[in-house]
This record gives sequence, C-alpha cells and structure tokens, in this order.
Amino acid sequence: MNRIASTFSSLKQQNRKALISFITAGDPDPKTTVALMHQLVQAGVDLIELGVPFSDPMADGPTIQRASERALKHHVGLKDVLALVATFRETNQTVPVVLMGYANPVEAMGYANFAKQAHEAGVDGVLVVDYPPEECAEWVQCLEQWDIDPIFLLSPTTPQARIEQVAKLAKGYVYYVSLKGVTGAAHLDIDSVNRKLASLRTYINVPIGVGFGIRDAQSARIISEQADAVVVGSRIVEEIEQSSADNLLNNVGQFVQSLRHAIDGTKTDNSLREADS
Repeated sequence: MNRIASTFSSLKQQNRKALISFITAGDPDPKTTVALMHQLVQAGVDLIELGVPFSDPMADGPTIQRASERALKHHVGLKDVLALVATFRETNQTVPVVLMGYANPVEAMGYANFAKQAHEAGVDGVLVVDYPPEECAEWVQCLEQWDIDPIFLLSPTTPQARIEQVAKLAKGYVYYVSLKGVTGAAHLDIDSVNRKLASLRTYINVPIGVGFGIRDAQSARIISEQADAVVVGSRIVEEIEQSSADNLLNNVGQFVQSLRHAIDGTKTDNSLREADS
C-alpha cells in the first residue's frame, strides 16, 4: 500500500476526512518551499499537491498564475521540483506528495525518465491537467511501473464517457472540480456538489476530493461532510502572496489549521508556532 492509499485508509478508520493543500513549488522562492511543506503538515494537512511552475497555466486563475510567475523568476523547472520533493523526503517519509501541472515539462523529460525520477524523489501521484484520460494509457502505465498514482480531474461538465474512463484508470483519488471555470473562482453550490458526488460514486471506487471555491473554514467543513477530501489551493497561495517573509509560515499555518479544525469539528488553536524548518 503506497502513501496515498495508506493515508486515506488511516483517515477512514478514524472517521476523518483528508485535507489536501496546494502550493506552487518555488513560490515565493525555492528555499521557502520545503519549509512551507513542513508547515502545512504541522498545521494538519494530510496530502500536499505541489504545482510545477509553467509559463502558460491555462486552467489556473490569476492567483496561481502569479505564483507560477514568481517561481519562474527563480528559474524553477521540473527537475528543481523533484529536488524539492527529495529534500522534503529527507525528514518526512509519511505525507503523500502529488505533483500537479501540465504536459509540456513532462514530455520534455520523457514519460519513462520522468516516472523514474519522480519515484526516486518520493512522489506518490501525478495530475497532469491537459492529459485527457482517453489518450493516456501509456502515461498511466509508466506511472504504475514506478508505483505512482495517476490522478484525474472531473468537473460538473465532464461527459459520462469520460467519467467511466477515469473510473478505469484513476488511482489514489479523483479531484472533483466543484465549479466551472479556472482555479480561485467563487460561488460554491453545495447542493449541486453533493448531488454530483453521489452520482460519481456509482462509478468511482477511489476517494473523491473536492476543490475550487473552498476559501474558509466554513466551506471546508460543509464540503467535508460529503467529500472524502477537501482540496484548498488558491486561498493558501493568496496567503503566501500577501505575507511578508517574516510571517509567511505562521500565516499559512494559522489559516490551514483553521481548515483542519473545521473539518474535524474542533476549535481552532491560535497558538500554532512557526516551523523551524
């Protein structure tokens, strides 16, 4: 059982839901990324999605686009992202890490080479936004050879045939995009999300995480009542963007801790100290 399956299994036994956080590797700078990853874990994150900076992040809203721009100013590429994961793994062998990005950097490295290097770095899953499931059997096979889970997106407009294809290929979890549009959008329709989750579970056997539009503790708590995981990205990236170097780690930690406590139904402890790492 790999780290993703083990994490969801453990949470299920505890009757708890997963908190998945997204940050962009290299934002605000490479040396801060690993410290942020450790702070996320300390604040209660169960799984980290690590964005690979890309010059044309078409599925991302302005907040994450700016994060990519900041990372690219430091010339952070796919090999650098893998190196950051490897550094994180030096002191954390438990929390799953999923890379999230676009096809071009992967194809430049080559499927087989990427999968091997990702495995060696300690990557547990990969979500490539612009790989349609109907055309990525070879990609999935490469990942599975190295015990890396292929993660797929579903949305309110995903056609039935694609849902069934994702059900055949997906491992680890499926990321359900709760809104139409790009990341960071608002106007979350809880009833619509719940109806869709019920429908998807007739096909999908792996856990389903819900993201997009979750911006505070209240929305995280409501989504966690039906989803297996709550995914928060743009709001955390906003916290990074708006914080100074001196308070960045603590601000992110405090915000994420509020999500964790809301999901678990406990009161927030505002005494979270800044991580040393």
